Amino acid sequence: MPASRLIILGVAFAAAGGAGYVAKNMVAPPRPAVVEPAPKAPQIALQDVLVLSGDVPMGSTLGSNIKWESWPADAVNANFITRTDEPEAAEKLKDSVARVAMYAGEPLRRTKLIGEGQSFMSSILPTGMRAVATSIAADTSAGGFILPNDFVDVIMTRRADTGGAGTGFVTETILRNIRVLAIDQTIQEDEEGKKTRVGQTATLELTPQQAEIITVAQQMADRLTLALRPIVDAQEKAGDEADYLVSGNGRRGTVRLIKSGEISEVGARK
Repeated sequence: MPASRLIILGVAFAAAGGAGYVAKNMVAPPRPAVVEPAPKAPQIALQDVLVLSGDVPMGSTLGSNIKWESWPADAVNANFITRTDEPEAAEKLKDSVARVAMYAGEPLRRTKLIGEGQSFMSSILPTGMRAVATSIAADTSAGGFILPNDFVDVIMTRRADTGGAGTGFVTETILRNIRVLAIDQTIQEDEEGKKTRVGQTATLELTPQQAEIITVAQQMADRLTLALRPIVDAQEKAGDEADYLVSGNGRRGTVRLIKSGEISEVGARK
């Protein structure tokens, strides 16, 4: 066979082999893409915290309204009760009494509970204040619309000699912006959401001086009336009070005497 023909056949075989290789690669499945694993999110440290599982009214026991709940460790306050520090707290605190109203979902704090051996009323009184009860009726308490934690003015009405015109009445606001602690034995609005409560006795939060004023006024007055104030006035400072009814404010040398609704002042022995 001539050499030129051999060369042509060799070139043809090489071309055919190259075409077959190209065709094989074209129909071969693509290589799967390499998927790199996603970086793992940092794990959040959790801690079990004692929280309220239901609303607890002021003055009620916690009962079954507490449970352990996982919280991010970074969000745990030093005042929270944790399972790590007090594993038996849920059982020990179920009979504790709420000093204030507490609501589902909030962490339990011991500062909101009444200490062992304390009475409820003494535990909710701020330092230096006194709880004083005074008789009321529907017509002297805003028609029964006064509720615990409302603020009131105390108005005294008494008979007075008006000279030739005979006996009349004198009315005076003796205490201003006073918080109502309780109506009778009720220290909060009932669970049924009633908006009125007609009681016989209101317990007021007073300073020692105010306690003396209302004690004297109860003896002098024909009637004491509670006037309901707007809630926006709760932070308003009390104004002038009837401190002339008691021998305070540095007047140590006199004693106030009340007879037949009239006040007289006599010297006191030291």
